[in-house]
Amino acid sequence: MRRTSSRIDPRLTAVAGGVLGALLAGGCAAMPDSGGITRVELSQGSSDKNLQVRVFPVAPAKGAKPRDLLAGFLDAVTADESYDTARKYLTPDAAANWNPDAGIEVLSATPAMQAGQDVSETDTTVSASLTGQVVAKVDEKHSYRLVGGQRTVSSDFTFVRQKDGEWRIDKLPSGLIMNETNFRNSYRQVDRFFYTSADPSAVGGAAAQQVLIADPIYLRRRIDPLTSAAKALVGGPSTWLAPVVQTAFPNGVGVDKVSVDDGRVAHVQLVGTDLTEAMSCRRMATQLFYTLADQGKGQVEKLELKGQRGSCNASRSDAPFTGPGALVGAAGGQQYFQRADNGILLQINDSSNNTVHGVLGKPQPAGKQPLGTIAVRRDGSQAAAISRDGHQLWSVPLSDSAVAMPEPVLTSAVRSGEDGLTSPSWDGRGDLWVVDRNPDAPRVVMVRGNKSYTVPVEGPDGQSVSVQMLKVSSDGARAALVVKNQGGVGRSLMFGLVEHGGTPEAPTARITGLRPAAPALTDVSSLSWAESDQLLVLGKEADRLPQLHYISTDGSQNTDAPLQSGEGMVTVAASENRGDVLIQAPPVLALQNADSKIYRLISSQWREVTLPDRASAFFYPG
Repeated sequence: MRRTSSRIDPRLTAVAGGVLGALLAGGCAAMPDSGGITRVELSQGSSDKNLQVRVFPVAPAKGAKPRDLLAGFLDAVTADESYDTARKYLTPDAAANWNPDAGIEVLSATPAMQAGQDVSETDTTVSASLTGQVVAKVDEKHSYRLVGGQRTVSSDFTFVRQKDGEWRIDKLPSGLIMNETNFRNSYRQVDRFFYTSADPSAVGGAAAQQVLIADPIYLRRRIDPLTSAAKALVGGPSTWLAPVVQTAFPNGVGVDKVSVDDGRVAHVQLVGTDLTEAMSCRRMATQLFYTLADQGKGQVEKLELKGQRGSCNASRSDAPFTGPGALVGAAGGQQYFQRADNGILLQINDSSNNTVHGVLGKPQPAGKQPLGTIAVRRDGSQAAAISRDGHQLWSVPLSDSAVAMPEPVLTSAVRSGEDGLTSPSWDGRGDLWVVDRNPDAPRVVMVRGNKSYTVPVEGPDGQSVSVQMLKVSSDGARAALVVKNQGGVGRSLMFGLVEHGGTPEAPTARITGLRPAAPALTDVSSLSWAESDQLLVLGKEADRLPQLHYISTDGSQNTDAPLQSGEGMVTVAASENRGDVLIQAPPVLALQNADSKIYRLISSQWREVTLPDRASAFFYPG
């Protein structure tokens, strides 16, 4: 098969050969070494702005041998249509039984074909297999999962010669097999949204508010993407996220069709349910609105949901706001820095830099333990401060009434000279999280009010993990953790779920479901939630300098929005106030270690922030 186009970026380079074929770098189109001719178009849609090539499949060539047949089939499953053409490579029984939606094995490179090379005129059945290194799997719920280690898989295919003399595939594995480049070309990551689970220990306010959490999935780029997203949402959350979320859709509900009119209103018709109960309808409509708005950015501004009886609407302006980022807080985009000379806390404003209200806006009295890391609560009313030696943690009001430091809410038993408390993090519920790296009793702690609670961390397969840093998302249901690698060399990134329980008088929490993220990063030095579904991470790969990376909560690395790292960078910060796609994201901030100055990343360039003095730290609320 050959790909052509009326306009292709000259940087694209054709590379021939292989069972899956060659690839157009950047265009990501497969190029098998046999077959007919097909047509390529350039996508002009806003959702495909980074995609150069659109692929159309061809049917099996007359007289195609098993090897060419398999190459054509693998190419057809990556094409921009339903699987009708791919099924033409199969026998009638195989076509009826094959389930392409059973999942995807994503391979690091083109798989190698074993056997099935030479076919004689008397052969009626031939077997062959494909082998390759798996880097990730996408399950039947469209969820992406990284596969650790160098895992080789083998997939078996059986070919039969039909009565007309043509070879067809008679037996094959369910699902799809494709290399990573073809996967990125054919599939696009989008978010579907589910409500946080009810917390039995919540006492009202933000702690009791159910908000939407992003559940990233991969859907085909150009095959009715809005309907696909709606059906994926109704199908329920990913296996990983399910313990901490709820859905408003009852069992048995299906999506009939999705359409968008000229007024950017999405119309969704459900089957299997009535929508006569207003609150239930509204909750379903809200989930669908944010899911479709994420899939078709700029295409959907309102949603009308219809059932067999009844209907309702949803939009971004609905109150109360439960959308992604609802608990980021009023101060979500505010920027703070800490002076290096006296440790006082200031706000970074466009016109001036002002000290915060209360005791943290004043130098510490002589003889008092100097302050180290500070984190501001998401509503801007409170701050957590850790002593520079890591022994004590304070929760301090940012108001003029706070004229002196209160009693510490937590004290580590760490010995002098050893690491103690670190990495304070506020969720949007008002809970404060901190890591105690006391070698004799390492733990994660949640502080609610002035009481602290040890939070168990359940590692993969029951293994213990050594948590070095922690950042909790605004919704309070997910945590990003930096853990010490086995052998003590380097630090890796993991995501975990925060499960709340207990009662208002005796709340409990645990971090479970840990899974690795961005395994290529051998050492992570700084991280910050940058959106409702991804982190901004400063880390390095083996034998390389530290770089900035966007990491999705499914563990995959975002390659569509690379960030230029500044030389000597030691910490980074970004606001999570990006869940609403219409809100302009605050700039990323970075601290250089050589001159202790703060830089903003604006239009892909680092620009120095004018400050009256050197800074020892900077951050957004959270």
